[in-house]
Amino acid sequence: MNARRRTVLTAGAAALVTGCGSSGDGGGDSDGSAAPTSAPQTPDTSRTPETPEASGGELTRTSDIPVGGGTIFKDRKVVVTQPDAGEFKAFSAVCTHAGCIVASVSDGTINCACHGSKFSITDAAVEAGPAPRPLPAEKITVEGDSIRLG
Repeated sequence: MNARRRTVLTAGAAALVTGCGSSGDGGGDSDGSAAPTSAPQTPDTSRTPETPEASGGELTRTSDIPVGGGTIFKDRKVVVTQPDAGEFKAFSAVCTHAGCIVASVSDGTINCACHGSKFSITDAAVEAGPAPRPLPAEKITVEGDSIRLG
C-alpha cells in the first residue's frame, strides 16, 4: 500500500511541476514570448526582439502572423491578427471581463482562458461572454514585411 501511495503522490507532484512550469494557457512560453496560436508556423528566431519599452519598434514580421489567425505578444499586451491575407489588425490582449491576458487565437476568435470570452479576429467584437465589451483596438503600422506598434 505504501508503494501505491508513493506512486500516486509522485504522479501528483509531476502534474504540479508540469503545471507550474508553463503558462498553461497555450499562448506561448512562460517567459511571455509570443507564439503563433493558429496554423503551425515556426517564428523567425534569428532577429533580436525589441524591448517591451521600445515605442514604435518592430513588433513582428507579417510572415509571423497566420492568415485567419493571430499571434499574442504577452510582453506588449497586444494581439495581432490577419483576418484575410494582407489585412492586419491589432487589439489589446487584456480581456475586458477580468483583465486576463488572452490565451489563444483559433477558429476566427481571440480566446480568453480565464472565463471563456471570445472576440472576433476582425474587429474584436464579443463573440461569447462574459466579456462586456470588445477588445480595444491598438494602432499598428505595416511597412513592407514589418509590423510596428503605433
